[in-house]
Amino acid sequence: MFFSFISILFISSEVCFLFVCFLCFGCLISLFMDYSPTNKLELDLSKVHFPSNSEKIRVTNLHQDELSCIGGSTRMSLLILASIFACSASVMYLVYRNFPELQDDEMEKIKIPKDMDDAKALGTVLSKYKDTYYTQVLVAYFATYIFLQTFAIPGSIFLSILSGYLYPFPLALFLVCLCSGLGASFCYMLSYLVGRPVVYKYLTEKAQKWSQQVDKHRDHLINYIIFLRITPFLPNWFINITSPVINVPLGVFFVGTFLGVAPPSFVAINAGTTLYKLTTAGEAVSWNSLAVLGILAVLSILPVCFQKKLQQKLE
Repeated sequence: MFFSFISILFISSEVCFLFVCFLCFGCLISLFMDYSPTNKLELDLSKVHFPSNSEKIRVTNLHQDELSCIGGSTRMSLLILASIFACSASVMYLVYRNFPELQDDEMEKIKIPKDMDDAKALGTVLSKYKDTYYTQVLVAYFATYIFLQTFAIPGSIFLSILSGYLYPFPLALFLVCLCSGLGASFCYMLSYLVGRPVVYKYLTEKAQKWSQQVDKHRDHLINYIIFLRITPFLPNWFINITSPVINVPLGVFFVGTFLGVAPPSFVAINAGTTLYKLTTAGEAVSWNSLAVLGILAVLSILPVCFQKKLQQKLE
């Protein structure tokens, strides 16, 4: 068990190093193309005034060069993002090539699971090679999970369930929380590098509303992030993409995500112990588990409520 934790930490450090290299590659592209996410267009949503419905008519009076600047920034952002995605996909291909030699019917099952049947088929293959090729299977699982989280690709819920089938519960929980924290942080850094024009163009109103909520909880941001990760009020991809734009610190973001995904992951991993009894991902969640998640969500914001009441009494 201890060796497994050390292996995960070692693998995570290598993945972090590779992703930092990809970010540096993106920065080089942006410098070569004379692009900066902040110097051409200020997109700090916590400081930008967003027009009301009555003011939106004035948008039509924007100069043509300003509109072209926004469009150009968006196109360049998508180009850099596509370049980083291509590099990450090439690494995933190398991970796949380093996997042990599989039979033809087994190779068909090695894919990102889209439903519970795919997860069961993938679990059958991985469990067969897990003991003999422990490191290769762990690296493949770790890299795939972070890849999905980084680029907001659906399927990580099935990998969370699958971890409960492949590994002991404490190791599976640590693995899922670490992958979720790192993957979300990488998505955060991608958005910081190239996502501001995209958020400004496509998610302006939603980001504005969340920015106002973040400003209200700025003094206890970790608790607020934990609460959002436990509850389904905001999609995880939206939190990951908009957090750097509204000035959520990366350290707070990582810690809040690492701790906040633990309760939902607990439910998914526990369901993974009975993987072959499940027919859909929804069966992993019961009324009891929902009640537990609700209690934990309330507990995550209780310190904030007590702090506010204490401040009111002192004042």
